[in-house]
Amino acid sequence: MIKIKLKDNSILEVEENLSVLEIAKKISEGLARVATCAEINGKVVDLRTIVNKDCSLNILTFESSLNGKKAYWHTTSHIMAQAIKRLYPEIKLAIGPSIDNGFYYDFDTDKPFTPEMLEAIEGEMKKIIKEDLPIERFELPRNEALELMKNEPYKVELINDLPEGETISFYKQGDFTDLCAGPHLTSTGKVKAIKLLSSSGAYWRGDEKNKMLQRIYGISYPKASQLEEYVNMIEEAKKRDHRKLGKELDLFFFDETAPGMAYWMPKGFTLMNILINFWRKEHQKRGYQEFSGPQLNSSVLWKTSGHWDHYKEDMFVLTDSDGNEQALKPMNCPNSIKIYQTKLRSYKDLPLRFNDVDVIHRNEKSGQLNGLFRVRMFRQDDSHNYVTEDQIGSEIKDIIEIADKLYSVFGLEYKLSLSTRPDDFMGEIETWNRAEADLKKVLTEICGGEDKFAINEGDGAFYGPKIDITMKDCLGREWQMGTVQLDFQLPQRFNLHYIDKDGNKKTPIMIHRAIFGSFDRFIGIITEHFAGAFPTWLAPVQVRILPISDSHKEYALKLKEQFEDVGLRVELDEREEKIGYKIREAQLQKIPYMLIIGDKEVEANAVGVRSRKTGDIGQMKIEEFIDKIKEEERTFAK
Repeated sequence: MIKIKLKDNSILEVEENLSVLEIAKKISEGLARVATCAEINGKVVDLRTIVNKDCSLNILTFESSLNGKKAYWHTTSHIMAQAIKRLYPEIKLAIGPSIDNGFYYDFDTDKPFTPEMLEAIEGEMKKIIKEDLPIERFELPRNEALELMKNEPYKVELINDLPEGETISFYKQGDFTDLCAGPHLTSTGKVKAIKLLSSSGAYWRGDEKNKMLQRIYGISYPKASQLEEYVNMIEEAKKRDHRKLGKELDLFFFDETAPGMAYWMPKGFTLMNILINFWRKEHQKRGYQEFSGPQLNSSVLWKTSGHWDHYKEDMFVLTDSDGNEQALKPMNCPNSIKIYQTKLRSYKDLPLRFNDVDVIHRNEKSGQLNGLFRVRMFRQDDSHNYVTEDQIGSEIKDIIEIADKLYSVFGLEYKLSLSTRPDDFMGEIETWNRAEADLKKVLTEICGGEDKFAINEGDGAFYGPKIDITMKDCLGREWQMGTVQLDFQLPQRFNLHYIDKDGNKKTPIMIHRAIFGSFDRFIGIITEHFAGAFPTWLAPVQVRILPISDSHKEYALKLKEQFEDVGLRVELDEREEKIGYKIREAQLQKIPYMLIIGDKEVEANAVGVRSRKTGDIGQMKIEEFIDKIKEEERTFAK
């Protein structure tokens, strides 16, 4: 008999060599019916996995976790590939993974998929689901695997890329077999409601030097009602797409002359500066010191930091006129370290908090660029905090308090998780264990228990474990945003010291932290969150003045000057257009307040106020209207 520790910490004794699915049945027949995969000692495994020694076991379902959903969606991607091979046997298969919101599969075909083809493929998928084909897993030695996939060149390439001794596994459902590591459901009939969402071009392996393939995205759910809810959310998300709104509202745009680098229009850059100033004030209150560093640094700096070995392929590297290698900075931490090194520090100086909003560059693959969400140039809301070991807990708590304040202002929910040591870690395991224990202790205190936060095994930075902050917007979509990274490595590599109270040299601990993640990406998210209708304090233009005729322009100009003098962001629409047209234009631009100026307003030294939200408010005295806007800004500031 072996002992299985379950999620609730209870112990289940079972005989050896049972599959995960068989163990699930011993726990509950109901659980076994909805199980999609499992975690053994934190590692995701297939339901067919044999358990032959003591372990911890967590049975996953579609509802219980993202990994549970991904097994479900991965199976659906295979169903789609099977449908395509039935309908279009000449098409070659590339890869078909699950993603955080569904799945995709890449295919080598000369013609893009049309809406009619997607409809036919979806119909064939439903037939395969109805057939309820058992899904079987098997393994083959390399030579037999290559023979099996000889007519699928992309699969052959993947097999040849596997290291010697690597398990080569396949999944078979009826007349279809695919190279895959899994995990998968036990039959095609387990999938219920499906929808193919879109198709687009995608380079093989995300490299523009490779062939352009055709990618189909899809989603699936156990219930039709869940699919309907998701499709409605997607339709709403299309209306809120930040790339579309960015153009319509004159905020930003992208151009082929600078892939992955936004052109910020005056209104968009105003929005950027409002956000930066808000961020800056909150940090100044807490003793942060802002600095700026070079955009270009010698490779010597990046080799010392370890980024050259771990991150070079994502950096823009060039050679200067003297033949020396340089790189545009992809992150700010080494520049912060150079600031720290300008003088000898004392324990009385710590915590020492250096924050910056410098532009950074990352050489993202063109196929992965996605509006402001995935770019090559952005401003990170960065800080690097230098602390003693006994200051770690209080400093991280303070950082989370800042995050709570910043997120709550935008009405964004968030949750915390712990990411642990990756395979390419730098430093000693003992140091990593200590750092992970420190973060786990702090998270337990902040969240109210060890079971209140998720652990992402192997997802830490190469120099230290981290706390990840995931936000949820008004559509229920989750975004990986902020991060708090505990780093014992870089201070040692750069030989950083401070003098302790006994006069001895000690090495500080470095906390890397970003809360918005990047200002650019955060603007993309809140543009969609607010559907471009930013609250008054954040709107690039708070007020637009609309004179009814030329005779009212002189009064309107004086109003504009008066509003600007008190710090309001205001526009004057002087066009010779009908007032109804001007109102509609301002409404489409999502401006919070429109001021109608006619004879009555001029005579009363007042303004006719129209709200974006509620429509016509009526006439107000000028001072009264200014107080209204200022009160909205004060409410935000709380």
